[in-house]
Amino acid sequence: MKTVVFDLDGTLADTSGDLIAAANACFRDMGAGDLLDVKQDAGTALRGGRAMLRLGMERLNRADDETVIDAYYPKLLAAYAQDIDTHTVLYEGAMAAVERLKTAGYFVAICTNKPEGLADTLLTRLGVRNVFDAMLGADTLAVRKPDPEHLFETARRAGGDPARCMLIGDTETDRKTAQAAGVPCVLVTFGPAGGDMQALTPEAVLDHYDDLDGIVAQLIGPAV
Repeated sequence: MKTVVFDLDGTLADTSGDLIAAANACFRDMGAGDLLDVKQDAGTALRGGRAMLRLGMERLNRADDETVIDAYYPKLLAAYAQDIDTHTVLYEGAMAAVERLKTAGYFVAICTNKPEGLADTLLTRLGVRNVFDAMLGADTLAVRKPDPEHLFETARRAGGDPARCMLIGDTETDRKTAQAAGVPCVLVTFGPAGGDMQALTPEAVLDHYDDLDGIVAQLIGPAV
């Protein structure tokens, strides 16, 4: 059986608003106020907590203060865990597309660089955790994307053959993961990461989830 593996942040859901809110809570704790903007800095949010903290510190002219970044990273995760789904929304048509793939016989799974506990909490709050056959986070294994083993093990735990999977993502990290694994990559064009996804040379780009079925069939064929 073949597996369609999805990234989470920026691919299935726009989580940037809640991530930026958590980072700004840290900056307020420093006495600096809200340093990140929901629209302007959405792409940075999807690169993770440390990236957001580093951007804020740059705006304070303290970009090299890794001690502060290290100290506030767990505080950011705690703030995010407390308020993880206030602004987060699933992209239009995402779950309908996932359900169609399952009906067609594909395994569906999530491979994310978000910590597993946070990813599990978010997906549960959004009411979609049980839809996926497997979900691996950044700390599930000793490795994470772009290491291909993170993707391979996701496919295995979903019940599929790791050599017969594909990855749907939104960043260069996802592209590098798929390249290292030797499997097709589809990059969405609507995520906060923005940019020219074609420049990353994926096998396909996805403008709307209504088109995913045809792309999957073209790149990896029928489920069995």
